[in-house]
This record gives sequence, structure tokens and C-alpha cells, in this order.
Amino acid sequence: MQGRRIRVRGQVQGVGFRPFVWGLARREGLVGHVLNDAEGVLVFAAGAAPGLARMVRALSREAPPLARVDAVEVAAWEVPVPGPTGFAIAASGPAGAETRVTPDAASCPACLAEMRDPSARRYRYAFTNCTHCGPRFTILKALPYDRARTTMAPFEMCPACRAEYEDPGDRRFHAQPIACPECGPRLWAETAGGELDGDAIARAAEVLRAGGIVAVKGLGGFHLACDARNAAAVALLRQRKQRPAKPFALMASERVIAAHAAPTAQEWSLLRAPAAPIVLLAKAGAPLPQTLAPGQPALGWMLPYTPLHHLLLDAVDRPLVMTSGNLSGEPQVIGNDEARAKLVAFADLLVMHDREIARRLDDSVERITAAGPMVLRRARGRAPGTLPLPDGFDAAPQVLAMGGQMKAAICLAKSGQALLGHHLGDLDEALSWAAYQQALADYRDLFDHRPEVVAVDLHPGYRATRAGEAMGLPVERVQHHHAHLAAVMGENGWPREGGKVAGIVLDGLGLGADGTIWGGEVLLGDYTGVERVGWLKPAPLAGGDAANREPWRNLLVRLDAAGLSDLADELMPGKPRGLLRQAVAAGVNAPLSSSAGRLFDAFAYALGCAPDRMSFEGEAGMALEAAAQGAPGRAWPVEARAGEIDPAPMFAQWAGARDRPAQEAAARFHETLAAAFARVARAQVEAGRADAVALSGGVLQNAVLQAALLRQLEGLPVLLHHHVPANDGGLAFGQALVAAARRLRVP
Repeated sequence: MQGRRIRVRGQVQGVGFRPFVWGLARREGLVGHVLNDAEGVLVFAAGAAPGLARMVRALSREAPPLARVDAVEVAAWEVPVPGPTGFAIAASGPAGAETRVTPDAASCPACLAEMRDPSARRYRYAFTNCTHCGPRFTILKALPYDRARTTMAPFEMCPACRAEYEDPGDRRFHAQPIACPECGPRLWAETAGGELDGDAIARAAEVLRAGGIVAVKGLGGFHLACDARNAAAVALLRQRKQRPAKPFALMASERVIAAHAAPTAQEWSLLRAPAAPIVLLAKAGAPLPQTLAPGQPALGWMLPYTPLHHLLLDAVDRPLVMTSGNLSGEPQVIGNDEARAKLVAFADLLVMHDREIARRLDDSVERITAAGPMVLRRARGRAPGTLPLPDGFDAAPQVLAMGGQMKAAICLAKSGQALLGHHLGDLDEALSWAAYQQALADYRDLFDHRPEVVAVDLHPGYRATRAGEAMGLPVERVQHHHAHLAAVMGENGWPREGGKVAGIVLDGLGLGADGTIWGGEVLLGDYTGVERVGWLKPAPLAGGDAANREPWRNLLVRLDAAGLSDLADELMPGKPRGLLRQAVAAGVNAPLSSSAGRLFDAFAYALGCAPDRMSFEGEAGMALEAAAQGAPGRAWPVEARAGEIDPAPMFAQWAGARDRPAQEAAARFHETLAAAFARVARAQVEAGRADAVALSGGVLQNAVLQAALLRQLEGLPVLLHHHVPANDGGLAFGQALVAAARRLRVP
């Protein structure tokens, strides 16, 4: 008999890993025991060498659906005398925060089949789950992950659930959210007048079919739902939510999604993943109201991911709008009393339950591009998943990175891993700032994080920056676009000593190292530092912050710079052009900026794609991307002189061919911008100053631009975002890497 001590690291707690190991040991005729501890799962197994070898291989190859095995470390184990006679699941060792917390997971097929079986005791039970699915992070209050430290603590298990919970052969062995109608959470419907009698799902379906709005309590917060086929219901929801144009997310069964879209195999795989994100799918098949996503060729779809959602969709048999339960700009509502106070004005009915939500999590948003998956919003189902730090960061100190002002997220780096937090919104909003502060305390406590350094953005006015500087820790200030570059390098595992990269970083606004406002840069550097080798020619932000909301202001200054003032007068006859020009000439409230985002706004307005005033960030850019899709694009000649890319010639050539279709002009705009920036970056690689090109920044969420850049960079190694948002949602990850690299460099 040989003995092995086997350490399994990764996302291996709360996912049914110990009973999985128990089953493997029985299959291979091994004896010993398995336990959870502060580092993951620890196995002591003894038996014949072939069986031990097969077990070690199976730990990775056959792991449970929600497990993520990062490492399997095998050492000899001196089997005690007398040795074990069977294989046991031992009591857990000391708790610790080195292990992973599993993200919330969509209902598994076994639980759904049970919920739909009239003979099963969980028939039509909205909180059916097991170790392979169900709530995790949204119910967790503290580590270690057991029922007493979750919002399931008030629900004492009945004898039947207790028997399943204690049976290692049952898929509910140690499933902390285990419940049934006898002992678990309950569901009900209510209005402003109080709780209603009868079946909550049936009542909700009746309201939805009649064109009403229903607030539904999900995993990470409330949704507002309506019939997606009913244009009047969609308009009513937009009016009540004060959301005039931003696209709505939809939820439907696979059969219904297939009636309105034609997902590829990759897109189906993403939809069906345990994370169950919103996935952007091109419109196809039966049309739905344009008001769901005005002017967009795609809709954001997700499959139902809780039994409650499945029951609701079974009852209505149609696609539902499923958008965050909040007033636009505010955080999603998570508490019952909060819903009664805030959502009654929006919803004709509230579907409630009595399981508390421990933390707010929006739905993740993702898409599949020609280059692979892309995360637009990292939240439910993805957080708190960790990212491995690249080679060379093993000795890095614990770092807390605070992120930015928009699409805020924090990052905790510790023990070779980075925990990138979930989407928290824009910190200009007071309630979002409160949610950010709560998440900061929550993550640090939950993961026993003791930072030695805090990383912040250069901008002194960002709330996140001020909060980081007030902590009394050593501070590393990281330039905004350097952080974007580091994030895409880190996601791709670029080693700390891997050489320099030429980064094309295109976004809205970020304070530059020279004190001006950047947003369209080519940076050359590594984790510790960068130099700016290319940039979009700056233009005034006419009216300051107003230029971020009103695209016509950006078109005015770009046309004036191109010598096309007469055309500006023709295109914008009712605008206060004279006053704005005077302010720009005097340098009053008109800071210069190289923002690629504002250039997109300007050209979108020129083509009639953008409104006078945007109702949400990125509205004009999204419209321009939509206009360009499917059209052939040939770049207008634009050169970089001494690193500066001047778009004036592009505007001049567009002005000379305004009779051409807007779709063609939109495609040429994308190709022109890609060609100009790619030329600068390629020169760095060909001169031997950079080893690869990296693409980051919020504008790089644009799939048309990404594809154009990849064509222009063909033949070069290119680093892309796939799992970390290219927008400011990934900023904190880059900040953490820069801060860690700088600290490691210090003797």
C-alpha cells in the first residue's frame, strides 16, 4: 500500500469537491480521508499505485461543474499503523481566506428536472439548488462558507433536507443553501396594499401578459420585468424608469431566444455557462420592438438562472425585459423594505421572498467577437472569481487597488492571485458611492486582506483616489491609461520581466502624466512605467463636462480645427456656436483632450447617429459602431507626425463625399482610426522597442474597431481583453499590477 498527500488549490470549496473525492476513492479502492482547510482541499489517500495515479488525474479532468482546479500538488504520505480501513470526509481544518468563494451559479439540469417533477417534494419550489448550482456569493456573510455564515442561517433544515445534507453520496452533501417548501424561503406577491393571496408566479404572469410591470427579487437584486413583445409595455417601463434609450436586457428560454436570434455555438455555450451572463446577440428571426435597444443591431439576452425565473418564463411563454430594479443611475434595489419604498412607483406587482441578499450584484454582460469572448460588465456569476498574477509577481505585497470614477470596481492582490471586484457603477452618484464603500469593507473583511500599499488613479478629484489616499498606507499613483495597459498585459499573463509592449489605449477621459486629459494614446512600456509615443491630436472639450454629454460640441471643435467652420454652421444652425467659439478661443472651460471617445461622439453626430444630448455613456459610440457593421471600410489617409494623429484630414475627406451612405462613412471612420493607431504601434515593434501590441480602454469594447485593428496589426503578437473588462471595470486590476511591480523593483 502506497500513500499520497494531495493538495488541491483553486475554486474547490462549496462546489461538492469533497464528496467528489470520496466517490473517486471508493471507485479506485483507496482508503484515507479528505478535508477542507485554509488553502483548499487536502486529501490523504492510500492504496495501489495505479489507483492513486488515476485519482490524481481525475481530480482535474473530472472535477465538479463549478470547480476550478488551479493546482494539484502530490507528495508521499506515510500511512499510519494501523492504517485507515475506509475513506472518510473529515471535519474542516482552520478557516482562511486563501480559498475561493464560488460565484453564484445558474440552476443545474438535475434541480430543474426535480422542480418540474410533480412527484418530487420540491415540485415548483423557487429555491431548489444543490452543490452544482444556486446562490453563493450573494448570500455569503463571512468565511468559512457554511450555512451559519450565510443568509440561509434563519432557515433550519427539516429532517429530509438534513439527511441529504449529511449524505456524501447525495448531490446536496454540504450544499449550504439547501432548502425545500417545508423549511426554506418562501415566495409571495404584493402591491402597495400589502401581500396578496394565491400563487405569486401566476399573479406575476397575469400582470405581465396584461402589459404591466413586475418587480422580481433575484439573486443579486431586484429586476423590473415586462413583456418584451409588447411595445406599449416597453414604453411604459422606459417612462417609469426614466431610461429613454439605453438598451434593455432580455430573459427567455432557449426556444424563445432561437425565435429572435441565431446564436453561434460559442454564444450558446456562453449563454448556458454557470455564470449565465447577458450575451449580446445579433437580431434575427421574428422582430421585437425597436424600443428595446433603439438603433442597435443586437439585443442582450440571458437564460433564466434561478428556479424562480424558470417558473416565471414557463408561465408567460414569451421573452421578458429583465432590467435592474432601480431608477436609472442608482444602484439596484436588494432589500424588501427598500423595494417597497422605491419600486412601487415603477411596478404594478412585486414578487418577493424572505431570503436576504447579502450583497448587490448586477448581471454580467458579455459578447463574442471574431477574436473571442469579451466581458463588458463583470458581476453576477463572475465575481468573486480570481485571476492569477503573471510570472514574477510571486513575492508581491498585498495590494488594494481602488479603481476609477466610472464603472467602479476594486481589486485585491494577495498570494499570487488578484480578486477583481464586481461592477459598482459611477461614483458621482451618492448611492453608488455608498455601495462602493460598503463593498470595499466587505471584500477586505471577507478575504482577510491586509494591504501593504494602495493603488489609486492620478486624478485627485476621483472619490476612489481620495479614499485610497486617506487610508494611511503607502500610495502608488497610477496613470489611468497605464493601468488599462497593465490590465490587458496581466490578463494575458505577460511576465513582469517580459519586455515592453506598445499599448493602443482608447477611452473617454483620463488624467495624463503631463496634467492634460488623455483618451487616445499609444504607450510604450511595461508594468513599472510607460512613455507616450503616439496620441490623438487634442481638441478642446467645449463647455467642459458638457462635452461628455453633448456630441455636437465635439463636432464643432473638430470641424473648426479642420477649416470646416462653414460646414459646422450648416450642420448645427440652432446651436450657440459663437459663444462656444469665443470660450474656446479664450481657453475658458475648454480643456484640451486627446479623447478617442469624444472623437467617436463627434463623427456620430456628423452622420446623424447621435442625439443632441446623450442619455447614457457611450450612446453615440454605440450608434456609430452599429452604423458601421457589415459595411466595407477603406481608410482615409491620416498620418501621425511626431507621434500626433490629426483627424482633420479625415473630416475634410468625409465633407467632400457627404453624398455617400452614412454606413460607408462610419465604416471608413473605424478603419481610418485603426490604421493610424496601428501604424504607430507597429513601428515600435518593428524597431525592436516593443515585443507585442496590446489593446485596451473602453472604446476597445467596439467589435468593429477591434476587428479593424487586428487587420491592421496582422502578423504581430496582439494582447486582447477576454475576461477583464477593457473599460474602467478592469482599471483596478491594472493598478494593482503596476503598484506590485513598482514595490518589487524597490531594493
